[in-house]
Amino acid sequence: MKNVLVVDDDPTVSEVLAGYLQRAGFAVRRAADGPTALTSARAHRPDLVVLDLMLPGMDGLTVCRELRSHGPLPVIMLTARSDEEDRILGLEVGADDYVTKPFSPRELVLRVTSVLRRAGTADAAGPVLRAAGFDVDPAARRALHHGRELALTLREFDLLCYFLRHPGQVCGRERLMQEVWGWEFGDLSTVTVHVRRLRAKIEDDPARPCLIQTVWGVGYRFDPRPEDAAHPDERP
Repeated sequence: MKNVLVVDDDPTVSEVLAGYLQRAGFAVRRAADGPTALTSARAHRPDLVVLDLMLPGMDGLTVCRELRSHGPLPVIMLTARSDEEDRILGLEVGADDYVTKPFSPRELVLRVTSVLRRAGTADAAGPVLRAAGFDVDPAARRALHHGRELALTLREFDLLCYFLRHPGQVCGRERLMQEVWGWEFGDLSTVTVHVRRLRAKIEDDPARPCLIQTVWGVGYRFDPRPEDAAHPDERP
């Protein structure tokens, strides 16, 4: 049974979410503020956190940063704001997904299930991927670049694996959302933010990316450097 920590200062929202998640087979803990959430997460490491952006005392962005500083942990951000800047801020600090209030509890459960499925099984059966200085083990969810271990979020790791498996191909944001996120629809700015975050971690100069290139009006293309093979080497 997967453990989910729900962090929201609205007791009605928290209770409804907990009820839906429990009926879906999850074990649920609840917290009404940031410090309580961090204490709970340290005492009982959750498999995923549903985290409200607007919390008393310590906002959700700060809580998310603190949670992720202790290792990879899937986070779904809740926000009552529809402003794109707020959604992007959540993704920038490492949230794997976000849901805007008001929302359907059933949709939230589907998002939780999707994120956990990606965290637990996505790419797990694939071989090690090697190209452009990368050594990525999908089963261990470990990525090295020129021998340096990369600290990647769930989606960043999956995105890197996808690019490594499709070198030289132009991938539109819609395709990436379907193949990496497993969604048929959604806010495409989610893809844009994650590509930007991934570039910041793997490019020598993120402002002038060489590995993940933008194909204007179409999407992105992963180009291994000329001295590397055109296709990733795979070994058992």
